Amino acid sequence: MKKIPLTLATTALLCQSAIAADSITGALESGKVSGNFNLRYETVEQTNAAKDASALTLRSRLGYTTGSYKGFSAMLEFEDSRIVLGEGDYTVGPTGYKGGQYSVIGDPETTEVDQAFLQYKVDKVKAKIGRQVITMDGHRFIGHVGWRQDRQTFDGLTVAFSPVKDLKFTYGFIDQRNRIFAEAADVDSADHLFNASYKTGFGKLGAYAYLLENEDGVSNALDTYGVSIKGATKLDSAKVLYAAELASQTSEVGATEKDAVYIMFEAGAVISGITAKLGYESLGSDSGAYGFSTPLATGHKFNGWSDQFLGTPAQGLVDIYLSVAGKAGGGKWAAIYHDFSADESTATIDDLGSEINLLYSRKFGKNYTGGVKYAAYSAGDAAAGKVDTDKLWVWLGASF
Repeated sequence: MKKIPLTLATTALLCQSAIAADSITGALESGKVSGNFNLRYETVEQTNAAKDASALTLRSRLGYTTGSYKGFSAMLEFEDSRIVLGEGDYTVGPTGYKGGQYSVIGDPETTEVDQAFLQYKVDKVKAKIGRQVITMDGHRFIGHVGWRQDRQTFDGLTVAFSPVKDLKFTYGFIDQRNRIFAEAADVDSADHLFNASYKTGFGKLGAYAYLLENEDGVSNALDTYGVSIKGATKLDSAKVLYAAELASQTSEVGATEKDAVYIMFEAGAVISGITAKLGYESLGSDSGAYGFSTPLATGHKFNGWSDQFLGTPAQGLVDIYLSVAGKAGGGKWAAIYHDFSADESTATIDDLGSEINLLYSRKFGKNYTGGVKYAAYSAGDAAAGKVDTDKLWVWLGASF
């Protein structure tokens, strides 16, 4: 029997709530309309056979959130992304849009329900059912890919429980992953997410188990277990930053099982308003045949903004990075350098290249933002299948 997606069930409940509005008039009248708009120009140049790409797109989100009635509230939000002024010379592989002609820009035209959920919140418990944004631990494993115009959401259930101050437990079940390519790459799933965090005097401690399964008719599982710490401390006039994380992963597809390890260390300091960080991140490999996988992460946030490593190479990936950030001219700036290499080198694949990332953004008044961002990737070993890539973004945003 074909399953009924949770988002459809939730939409039906939302309609029933509207019919019963007489009993929750106050909640409806105290609701809030929200809007978010992002106009962005993006270009991609690569040293391959694909034509240079350019895209001018406008993403619009309109939503309504009710007030609370006996702990219950509801949210419904629509999202639309359109090419503006015919500036759409780019490829979106999963949707088939201009396939193979241009370099890839992952912003398809689409109109869809972005979120539709019922929420119950009381005392130390918050629960949501329906289509929703889910993020955990800085997006490294579970994120919304919010940089793309069609962000990632999930159909499912989440429950957060805080029995005492500074301690939080979160459970999530996902039965559909709504990816960034409209409906072309959505995935039916049976994912279980377990996350716990505890704030201490020396940092935030975390532990998690992310048990993922695609419902594609093939026996499969991707199980990841990890622990983390992230904190800061004062040292004279400076603030010292530190973070570390360790995770193990087992991938099973049919009768094939692979194992890999994730390691991250980061140290930094904030001095006179300038933040500098030095980091080491390793997405390990299983004998050069499988690379540690993070399929639900906000991948754009990690391992370079040119998105060369949204999927981990079979040889694994080691990213040594240095970032510097601060404020100037009423806005924020950042510069990041990445050096990439294989976790388990082969005779032909070791150097996976390097990348420079630059950013400047600022707010204008209460509701407007703008910025410019640049990524320049220099390819390493030719056998790695990567090419030199330059990407540029300029954007204006508004929200209410």
